[in-house]
Amino acid sequence: MTLPGPDQFAAETGRFRRELLAHCYRMVGSAHDAEDLVQETYLRAWRAYAGFEGRSSVRSWLYRIATNVCLTAVRPRPMRVLPSGLAGPGRVAESQAADGDVRWLEPLPDAWICDDDPAAVVIGRESLRLALIAGLQHLPARQRAILLLREVLAFSAAETAEILGTTTAAVKSGLQRARARLSEVDPRPEDLLEPTDPRARALLDGYLAAFERSDANLLEHVLRTDATLEATPFREWQAGRADCIALLETQVMGAPGDWRLIATTANGQSAAVVYHRGRADGVVVLAATAAGVSSVVKFHDPALVAAFGFPETSG
Repeated sequence: MTLPGPDQFAAETGRFRRELLAHCYRMVGSAHDAEDLVQETYLRAWRAYAGFEGRSSVRSWLYRIATNVCLTAVRPRPMRVLPSGLAGPGRVAESQAADGDVRWLEPLPDAWICDDDPAAVVIGRESLRLALIAGLQHLPARQRAILLLREVLAFSAAETAEILGTTTAAVKSGLQRARARLSEVDPRPEDLLEPTDPRARALLDGYLAAFERSDANLLEHVLRTDATLEATPFREWQAGRADCIALLETQVMGAPGDWRLIATTANGQSAAVVYHRGRADGVVVLAATAAGVSSVVKFHDPALVAAFGFPETSG
């Protein structure tokens, strides 16, 4: 009897890597953690591959491994959040760095999961939107897994029960509770424009121009009146266009030329990598709607610029 080799394993499992990365990201809210968890998933799958007897599809077998790897990973850790998940909005004031025990949500570069492969459709851009990912982190981990397996990945209740090692009845009740909890933390999901939509690109261009020219007035044409502004690693965040613009103008924008922003996409949304005085500074993600930008989330982390495939300096 010939044992399966690496080439056969790669042929059978490799095509699922991108969608497994998206799944792990939805579970844990961190792109880098998701990468590590996918690596662990494939390591475990390789070790068990010789005993895989095809009682389920390769895809559902991999999801069983990946989901349980994620459940083990999140069990001892506090959930990842955005500032808006900690407390209500504050007035314009000096922002203070959050305590070190807060674990922040991270953006996901679209390039990590999307290419010309038709199978990428399985990933589902809408299921990676920042607001949804933030909301998912408020669910107990098993409820989060049930919701994702059933409603994002379209596994049946029986398949989900097999993946999680539970009963169909437990899956159905868990899904009901997960839906109810998610509607509490994200009651009205917004209809966001695709980044390729000319309206979304115009809003992103306006935001980029406002920073690069240090012209806060341009933001009047970009932000909705009810827009929100938040940035990690700061607890304070703003709600309402006037407060958002006041904070940016007085504490952030500086002089013309201080900032350079280069368009990209993250979480299926319009985004930009950010440089401050020529050095990598982080990534900003916009929620673009037909009426304007409803939220701006800035991730202050220079390492993210490289993760999105850009150089450390703006040249």
